[in-house]
Amino acid sequence: MHFLDPIILGIVEGITEFLPISSTGHLILTSKLLGVPVSEFLKSFEIFIQLGAILAVVVYYRKTIFTSIETWKKVLTAFIPTALIGFVLYKLVKSVLLGNAMVVVYSLIIGGIILIAFEMWQKRRGSIPRFTSVAEVPYRIAIYLGIAQTLAVIPGVSRSGTTIVAGQSLGLSRKAVVEFSFLLAIPTMLAATTLDMLKSSWMFTGQEIFFLFVGFIVSFGVALVVIKWLLSYIEKNSFIIFGVYRILIGLLFLRIFL
Repeated sequence: MHFLDPIILGIVEGITEFLPISSTGHLILTSKLLGVPVSEFLKSFEIFIQLGAILAVVVYYRKTIFTSIETWKKVLTAFIPTALIGFVLYKLVKSVLLGNAMVVVYSLIIGGIILIAFEMWQKRRGSIPRFTSVAEVPYRIAIYLGIAQTLAVIPGVSRSGTTIVAGQSLGLSRKAVVEFSFLLAIPTMLAATTLDMLKSSWMFTGQEIFFLFVGFIVSFGVALVVIKWLLSYIEKNSFIIFGVYRILIGLLFLRIFL
């Protein structure tokens, strides 16, 4: 890995973490384009720098995080199935799925089709959201959202994408489901990074640790901008554009790899 690689990957992470296009998938594809060889460090890097984007959520929602106990009850309830399934599948994900570009490509294309179909169905259905804030979400629905998020262990599926589709289908407003996705990312990525660091035993060189923090800082700064933009975007727009993007980028990389 060269000095510019963690900067580029940090930018990619900051842009894609909260959009329904899969940050992990984009990191894998970007690493391949940059010629960064698949290694245990690269896999850990791709997990660790997501903490930078998560810190951006903490900064942006600091008032909610430190004052709304009810909101945190719902978020932590959703985190339980995510934690259980993520722990069980950790070895499979890191040894088999992470770094597999073809899994990413097919996941992007299939996920894009599902996202477009869902948005069209939502528009046709025209139902009024039952829950307009995270605190209003019932515990049983929070559990469903946590289960839906576990699909994102497959690179390219998108953690935020699965949460958004599941949340809207269960009656959450666009703003509520996006905010739920933001907040659920905090315990999810903290746990994922902690588990990975423990499993890796911090067997990194000084340069590799430096690269980790460069990627972390860059992803934090970029994610702050993206969070604000996305909350403004969803007030007047659907997620169809992200579905189209997923399909196009998936087809592009499919052509490159084949």
